[in-house]
Amino acid sequence: MNIIQKSLKWTCVMAIAAATFASSANVKAQKSEHNKLSKQERKDGWKLLFNGKRLNKWRNFKKDSVSDGWQVKEGAFVRAGKSAGDIVTKKQYDSFELQLEYKISKGGNSGLMFHVTEEESTPWRSGPEIQIQDNVDGHDPQLSGWLYQLYNSEKDATKPAGQWNQLRILITPEKCEQYMNGVKYCEYVKGSKDWDERVAKSKFAAFSKFGKSKKGHICLQDHGNEVAFRNVKIREVK
Repeated sequence: MNIIQKSLKWTCVMAIAAATFASSANVKAQKSEHNKLSKQERKDGWKLLFNGKRLNKWRNFKKDSVSDGWQVKEGAFVRAGKSAGDIVTKKQYDSFELQLEYKISKGGNSGLMFHVTEEESTPWRSGPEIQIQDNVDGHDPQLSGWLYQLYNSEKDATKPAGQWNQLRILITPEKCEQYMNGVKYCEYVKGSKDWDERVAKSKFAAFSKFGKSKKGHICLQDHGNEVAFRNVKIREVK
């Protein structure tokens, strides 16, 4: 190998090393961006419900702590155990805007509920549920992003199982909205005539506490399948 060949080889080695370092740095930078708030978000009143390390703002439904079926992995919290149980925020909320990212397993199912109280045996008997599932291989006719059995959408903006989706909801007495990956799915007024008529035609009609509370816990459902959450943030609306 002559001097020129050695020089070219060394240049290639250095270029590969530089590219690898840059790629590694980029991955680390991307990971570090999760579960954080910008200055503007903090100014606007947003608060994290998960800091990427601990689930100290959550507990299991009717419990004081979170079971080990919920685990923190790579900046997300994952329903991974055999018996994880539904988890709820320690704090209760009335009017709020909530954003989170979820990643559902193939054929998986979960859900997000709001205004959950602990008067019933399960969260879904009091709190309306926004469906989370794999729309391709899931078995429930209620698709991800729909308000279960009440309000749906003709659109499907979800990404496939194994990819991150962003769910955003606005809940106020005047108007509620649901968005999937930036696409508006539905709008409704909780407790309106239209709402009451839809509830009366659903399975929730059998539960007197369903949808009645104007304040309650936010709940993430254990439906027996693996699901991960990150970038969970909330802003109370006055």
